[in-house]
Amino acid sequence: MNVVKSILTLVLLSLSLGLSAEENSADLTPAFISDDLFIYMHAGAGNNYRILGTINAGTEVQLTGKSQNDYSQIIDNKGKQTWVESKYVSTKPGLRNVIAELNTKMASTSETTSLLEQELSNNNEQVTSLRNQNTKLQNDLAALNIELIATKAKLKDQDTNIKKEYFYNGAIVLGFGLILGLILPRLGSRKKTSMESWT
Repeated sequence: MNVVKSILTLVLLSLSLGLSAEENSADLTPAFISDDLFIYMHAGAGNNYRILGTINAGTEVQLTGKSQNDYSQIIDNKGKQTWVESKYVSTKPGLRNVIAELNTKMASTSETTSLLEQELSNNNEQVTSLRNQNTKLQNDLAALNIELIATKAKLKDQDTNIKKEYFYNGAIVLGFGLILGLILPRLGSRKKTSMESWT
């Protein structure tokens, strides 16, 4: 008979817990279990109530808003409604959650850093390539400047040679002109004297 009463009591208790959980679902507040390894969950608000199990640190739970005897009623991550000591429940994430979030951010930052380093390496390669091209272009420009100077010197020499040639040709023409100017009058006077002698 006592066994039947116990079973009926447990069934009624679980039904009442289920009903009250449904009634209070609108009033639930997210919370977290503090950073002890685990804490015990009780069937009621006190150590004298039966232990229903344990819950790990950092687990997210829902607060129903009920509390008494320094205990708070929660709904755990499996949907079970139980009581835990209020000092172990916080509305802020525990250290484990913060560390997990920081690790995620660090992984993301490491990936971003890796991508930035790869981009920086590519940019450095491009800068090196552009510097090499610039050096080659400067060397080509220097070679072209030397070639231009040499070409200008050749043109100047050719100009000087042409002027010399003009000068020599002019001197030759002048010399021939002088010679002809001196010889022709004499030839003309000889012809006159010879013609006079014939007459």
